[in-house]
Amino acid sequence: MLLILNFATFQIGWFSSVIGGAQQMPWLGPLAALIALSIHFYFARRPLQELILILSCAMIGATFDSMLVAVGWVEYSSGLISEVMAPYWIVTMWMLFATTLNVSMRWLRGREGLAALFGLFGGPMAYIAGQKLGGIDLVNQFAALAALGIGWAVMMPILLRLSETFDGMSELPAGIPEPVGESA
Repeated sequence: MLLILNFATFQIGWFSSVIGGAQQMPWLGPLAALIALSIHFYFARRPLQELILILSCAMIGATFDSMLVAVGWVEYSSGLISEVMAPYWIVTMWMLFATTLNVSMRWLRGREGLAALFGLFGGPMAYIAGQKLGGIDLVNQFAALAALGIGWAVMMPILLRLSETFDGMSELPAGIPEPVGESA
């Protein structure tokens, strides 16, 4: 049940973000993300661990996507805080993506090669879909897709390792105490 809910809330949040960005309603994605994050935290056994993972992914994603904007390979038409930074709705998409790492994408853990391959193709495909929906413009398509493929191929194994360190969704093995200040 949680696996399906996680996948569905991510998809709804992703489409809301891209369509909101395309239709000059950049607040739509963050609103959907807020709802999805609320649901995610409701099911989290250790919400603080999930929060650390989500904020870490937001920072990594904001940096990565802002670099693509800064070099002029990617442009967004709404939600910009600065001309050289990714819009805020992209950052909340990274937060949404983080919610999948310990749930619906958990199966990639320990499979670094497969995770890198997934990132190599899946990352650029998501941005191409975003461009087709009008939320993003890959200005220099070749350079942008190459950077996206390489970046996501490197980031996926790293993000999955991070999700192992900050796994607030699974039960702790027997004999390991709960982290201080958290409850199951």
